[in-house]
Amino acid sequence: MKSFYLVLRSIVIWIASALHFFTVCTFLVFLGIFFDPRWNDWPQRWFFRNILRVAGVGFEVKRGPGFDPERTSIFICNHVNLFDAFVIYSAIPQFVRGLELDSHFKIPAYGWMMKRFGNIPVSRGGGPSQFKKTLEQVRSHLASGISVIIFAEGTRTLDGRVGPFQKGAFVMAHQIGATIVPMSICGSYQFNRKGSWMLRPSKITVHLHDTIETKDIPKTEVSALMERVHAIVAAPVDASL
Repeated sequence: MKSFYLVLRSIVIWIASALHFFTVCTFLVFLGIFFDPRWNDWPQRWFFRNILRVAGVGFEVKRGPGFDPERTSIFICNHVNLFDAFVIYSAIPQFVRGLELDSHFKIPAYGWMMKRFGNIPVSRGGGPSQFKKTLEQVRSHLASGISVIIFAEGTRTLDGRVGPFQKGAFVMAHQIGATIVPMSICGSYQFNRKGSWMLRPSKITVHLHDTIETKDIPKTEVSALMERVHAIVAAPVDASL
């Protein structure tokens, strides 16, 4: 009986979420034609937070004592499921945009909206030229007061734990001299996981950890920085499993 309830609940939530998503997205696309995305930040945030409400998810944000909400930063976050974007924009108290696979920008309507909103396209295996292009786009965003979110794992988790980080995000932060904010999404794997359409009752807690300076870190310590951030992000995630 419980399994039947969870299946029925998941179907209802997916239908409600899809209707809400496409209705509001159409409105946001319309706004994006006429207004700069910064002017639309409030309705976007309401929309992303409301998706979680429709999905029946409890939601909480915990900020570290050293988190600076005023500093434009690179947020390094674990990647769990398709709802991550809604969680991130509901949690970060800044105008923020993310790195996203370039293939997503080819999706009709959605791709145009992501480009208009200012998300940064990246490709897998793009080489040094792709890295340099992404670096300059991230630098430009930060200089304009736009924080950037990066999934340093490069893919969604299969077991709920935080996978190994790729070094690129930390090389970029070091070269730019940008601050880093480690960010942990906990409880989201229990809600939904890669390869499954089941949506289970859950509470998602986001930890915005202390802001980390990178400008005085030697180049030889970038790998150590990556391991340090990984440990910070992974600690509350592991504790929640």
